[in-house]
Amino acid sequence: MGLAERRRALGYSQEELAHALGVDRRTVGRWEGRTTTPQPPLRPRLAELLHLDLDELDALVGQPQAVRPESAGPPPRDHHGSGDLDDMIRRQFLRAITVTSALVALPPEEGAALAEGALRGMSDDFLRMNGHLWQVYQLARAKRSVYPVVRDQLTALNETLGGRPEVEAQALCGAAGDLFQLAGELAFDGNRYTDAAASYTLAASASQEAKSYDLWACALVRHAYVDLYERRYADAVGALSAAEKVARRGDGSLSTRYWVAAVQAEAYAGLGDLSACERALDEAEKVTGLSGAAHNGGWLRFDGSRLAEERGARYLQLGRLDLAEKALSSALSQDILASGQSFRRRGAVLTDLAAVGARRQDPDQVIAYGGEALRLARTTSSGYVARKLLGLRTDLGPLTRDARVAELGAEIDALCTT
Repeated sequence: MGLAERRRALGYSQEELAHALGVDRRTVGRWEGRTTTPQPPLRPRLAELLHLDLDELDALVGQPQAVRPESAGPPPRDHHGSGDLDDMIRRQFLRAITVTSALVALPPEEGAALAEGALRGMSDDFLRMNGHLWQVYQLARAKRSVYPVVRDQLTALNETLGGRPEVEAQALCGAAGDLFQLAGELAFDGNRYTDAAASYTLAASASQEAKSYDLWACALVRHAYVDLYERRYADAVGALSAAEKVARRGDGSLSTRYWVAAVQAEAYAGLGDLSACERALDEAEKVTGLSGAAHNGGWLRFDGSRLAEERGARYLQLGRLDLAEKALSSALSQDILASGQSFRRRGAVLTDLAAVGARRQDPDQVIAYGGEALRLARTTSSGYVARKLLGLRTDLGPLTRDARVAELGAEIDALCTT
């Protein structure tokens, strides 16, 4: 068994193993291709993750590389982000927000009111563009296709922040908090959780500076999702508790606090707490009592239309298969999840229904729902749906004696390693 086979057997994607080690996914790919070997400081943790001792690891991936002579030049560096430009953008914004924070308590200078008026038009321009990008993101089949435009917008925003007086930089923080949440969503959909967490952290800091409480709470919720997908449920509960407190200071006509409750349900389900999970879901259901628009279509999109699929997914987590299937089937019957609509959400619900079939040892249900979910994942290149399918892969177990299920499992493996 090679490193790739060992990794897959233990249920890790390349991205997950890389994140656990603090390296780039491409580094894991180079180890698996034997073009490089893991450096000595990484080996104890890698051996632990792969359930091997160090001698077994050496046999699997090769001996540590010898120290390179000076004439060979420095070894290539692994970047924990998605690239130098992304890291530069984050560093620039951290500088801007640090300076802004230091000057918050200073009295306004003469002429500040005039600057604020001019700035309001500038920040409005950014917010309008951000709103357009959120719409493009929601409509795009392949989410990653949106990223180059988002990065250009981030670059423009950083240049604006760097070239303006600090009082103006503070007023632009709301637009930055909005845009960094979108950048985080794109990273999260691609299973780049380190990048996603960095973007959500910046979004929370920017929103705090802008005193935009709903925007701030939503950034905290999105950060909690990183913990949820790494199964750190207790950490997610802590982040969501903070989001709940921030949301109480926000706009009561928005659905922020109900979205917090819906995500809290997922954390409680991960901890196996059925009663707390159902209380949180019942709280989230209260979103239907809001009058008017409860969301803005951008960084806040929770309007209750997802609750059936959320409830189904939570019951699946808790092993309540009858309740899960009822809720998921109800979700799938909604117009928004009809064939050809909302590929990402439909793919997630189909995967959960396939998982219900797997746990009931029903290969026909697995093939019917899992096959369609796999096609949607290929169509959209969605890391989110691929991640759901990887979870389904671990449920297949004895069902792989059925040739159709074995083929589906192999196709999921192929999808999740490309």
